[in-house]
Formats: sequence, structure tokens, C-alpha cells
Amino acid sequence: MVRTTRGTTLTEAGATLLARADAVHNALHDAREELSALADLRAGTVRLAAFPSAAATLVPTAVRALHDRHAGVQVTLVEQEPPEAAAGVLAGDVDVALVFGYDGPPADDGSLAWVPLGVEPLHLVLARDAGAPARTTPTWLAAQDWVAGCERCRQHLVASCRTAGFEPRLLHESDDYVVVQNLVAHGLGITVLPQLALTAFRHPDVDARPATGFGERHVGMVHRPGAESVPAVRALMERLQEAAAEVLSLRSGARGRPRASRRPAPARG
Repeated sequence: MVRTTRGTTLTEAGATLLARADAVHNALHDAREELSALADLRAGTVRLAAFPSAAATLVPTAVRALHDRHAGVQVTLVEQEPPEAAAGVLAGDVDVALVFGYDGPPADDGSLAWVPLGVEPLHLVLARDAGAPARTTPTWLAAQDWVAGCERCRQHLVASCRTAGFEPRLLHESDDYVVVQNLVAHGLGITVLPQLALTAFRHPDVDARPATGFGERHVGMVHRPGAESVPAVRALMERLQEAAAEVLSLRSGARGRPRASRRPAPARG
């Protein structure tokens, strides 16, 4: 400050500091407003990865419910198989990933938290005019052509067939459950599909029977520890749990490590 006959005035240095102080004050105010919007779910972005049948069934229901309650929260989706989706979470490219494992949670090194969503049965899918016996036997199954799915699904299919005592004759492979069912409907093979795939799309010319000998799929979410404390992430996880409860069986005694399997705390708003 400099005293003059008219009072005091700011020095050049003082005027510069005052301008900076005003800028800092405004920046802090804006930051508080942005943080408040995030905490109150008036804003925020959640990056989600999901395997195809979950992306077609659980995700639309959950994201629509989230938008209805918190219109300012944006969800981005990328479709990925579980290994790639989990790797995206570890790399920080994704906040939450929908994944599955056969007969238990997918294996990892414990770096990610696991939240179970439910268990889905597997079904033997046949053409309506396949002439299959009421009870299929390993001998009958061994005589059929097979349609296989994604790499992990194909590995599980082959392992299950070998356990039953036969080697499946794989003629066709596709990651697309619509393509798979169309091939089956045209009599070009039989296959095994999980419940979510049949929920997403059911060809009118196929029959589906319980395939108990092929096990079941455990569906859940993985995220980095602590991510559930972010309001927008927590809110999406809750909506995914609600959507899964409509189509999956949540089994408390599911095998596999618990890995932070508790329900996220309710989000505000």
C-alpha cells in the first residue's frame, strides 16, 4: 500500500496480488460447486465395461434407472469380455466392470473388489425339430455338431464335454449369441448358452433345456478398492444390483473368495 494525499492506493505488486487472490477465490468457489454437484449426484461420469449379454440386459435397465433419478450423471459403456474388462479397471480406463466366472467368481490376484450380482444357469439349446430324446445322453451329444461361443465359453464347453466322457465336434464359432441361435435354429449344430443370452434374445425356432452338467455362471462387478465411495459410481452399482435382482438368482453360498462382496452404501439423493 502507498499513502497519498487522497488516501492509500495499491502498489503495482499489491494490485497483482489482489488480482491473483480474486482468481484463487473464484477458482475455489467453482471447485466447491463442482464437488458439491458430484456429491449430490447432480454431475459425474462413470465408465462401465460389460460382457455382451450383460450389456444387452442389465446395463440398459440400470442406466435408465440412474438417469431417471440423477439426470446429471453420465455413464459411458464399452463392451468387453471379462479379462479385457478387468484389465481396463486395473489400468484406470474403466470404473466398474461386469464380469463372470464359471462355477465361481473369476480368478484374479486380489487387486480388485468383487461384488456378486447373481448366478445364471446354462441351457442346452437345440433346434425345435432336432429330434432330441427327452433326456440327452453323452452318446447322443457326442454325435451332434456343436456351435461354440467366445474363447472362455468355448474352453468351458469343451472341458464340460470331456468331463462327461466325449469330445464335442465343434463346427462353428461365434461370439454373437444371435448368430449362434440362428445357426442352431437352422439345424447346423447345438450349443450351450447362459440365461442372460437367452433373456437378451430368444430365437423362436430353438428349444432350451437345463444343462446342469455344464455348471453355472457367477455374474458380478469388479472395481478398484475405494471406488465405491465415489457417489456416481456407487449409484450405478446400486442400479446394477437392482437390475440383476430381476433376472438372476443371488446365492449367498456362492463359491469363491468374498473379495469385498458387501452391498455398496446407499447413495444420497
